[in-house]
Amino acid sequence: MKIPDIIPVTDLRQDAATVLKRLQGSAGPLVVTQRGRAVAVMQRIDAYEKSENERELLCLLAAGEKEITVGEGHTLASVMKEADALLGDDRS
Repeated sequence: MKIPDIIPVTDLRQDAATVLKRLQGSAGPLVVTQRGRAVAVMQRIDAYEKSENERELLCLLAAGEKEITVGEGHTLASVMKEADALLGDDRS
């Protein structure tokens, strides 16, 4: 795991435009610190949307795993259709 870029909140306050430009040029998140402690994480919107989609898909998979455990569930076709819709795939 790569160590994220870190900036103090005072740098963000003093020159937010430069910090945002730096964030756009970076693939990873930017950790904002206050008094030497991490207080926030900033990331590009595309990276945020991707991670949210991945998290939602993982939640669906975990829910499906629970359903299988109790003998319930869905067909593979319906699961794939829902996954394609979630991921924005136009193959269906």
